[in-house]
Amino acid sequence: MRLTLRQLSLFESVARNLSFTRAAEELHLSQPGVSMQIAQLEQAVGLPLFEKLGKKIFLTEAGREMYHYSQTISRQLQEAEEVIESLKGVTRGHLRISVATTANHFATRVLAAFTKAYPGTTFSLDVTNRKTLLGQLASNETDLVIMGRPPDGLDITADAFMDNPLVVIAPPGHPLFEAFKACCVPLSRIREEVFVVREPGSGTRIAMERFFNNQGFRLQAGMEMTSNEAIKHAVEAGLGLGIVSIHTIELELETHRLDVLEVEDFPIMRHWYLVQSKGKRLPPVAQAFKEFLRSKESIHLLKSPVRHPVAEAAKSL
Repeated sequence: MRLTLRQLSLFESVARNLSFTRAAEELHLSQPGVSMQIAQLEQAVGLPLFEKLGKKIFLTEAGREMYHYSQTISRQLQEAEEVIESLKGVTRGHLRISVATTANHFATRVLAAFTKAYPGTTFSLDVTNRKTLLGQLASNETDLVIMGRPPDGLDITADAFMDNPLVVIAPPGHPLFEAFKACCVPLSRIREEVFVVREPGSGTRIAMERFFNNQGFRLQAGMEMTSNEAIKHAVEAGLGLGIVSIHTIELELETHRLDVLEVEDFPIMRHWYLVQSKGKRLPPVAQAFKEFLRSKESIHLLKSPVRHPVAEAAKSL
């Protein structure tokens, strides 16, 4: 089977778009030219790679296998190019990074500083949930992931780089502030409150449930939200208390839209991890980002301008 890199590149574009027309537009070629190249590729393979049902095309079983290998070859070629460039210093390269939704509040600041330090580099950032992050690691769709502690037993490397305290938030006028202004709120009192919580499976929800299970009781979950932004809006509207990362509420604390309740045995101390597939050979730009994340400049960026007693006690910001 004799294939050319051009044929594989054309095939990868058609398979990704499931459209000869969009692939032709993407590659600045004519549609007949793309169709002819794919026909030649199918002839070399000896099996059809696409099937047409109505006006839509779909990958055949052989096409799905070829798509998998074409992606692998494409990544290896990109890696080879970046390795060669790295011999000249990290002056270019594209970083693929995915982060948990909660981490987006500081990840964008760090990425902006990184690209300023390495002006020839670019990045693609995917902000998504925990389940998707683990799937991306398993399928090698990303170079690095920033998330809370991943589950044990995965073929990955996870390095903690920053504390991530979870705190209880409430609107400033909540009665608990007045009732316990001289001391922290007892956990026994917290169980009487309704909470707005993240969806099952989120890192924050897992940590929260583990904490309260160890205390021997469950919270009253009044509403479930799929993002921290939704939780903050719901808490601000008086729908209940919330538990979120201190890193997500800088603006709300500064503008006095939310405040942190000092609660017994809080904050729940977690950590942020930089995660990669074990054995993965990182491109030079990703390796440079790992080193940058531990640099003095990055550490300074990760220090929140907001100062709060709970945050100070955690020594995380």
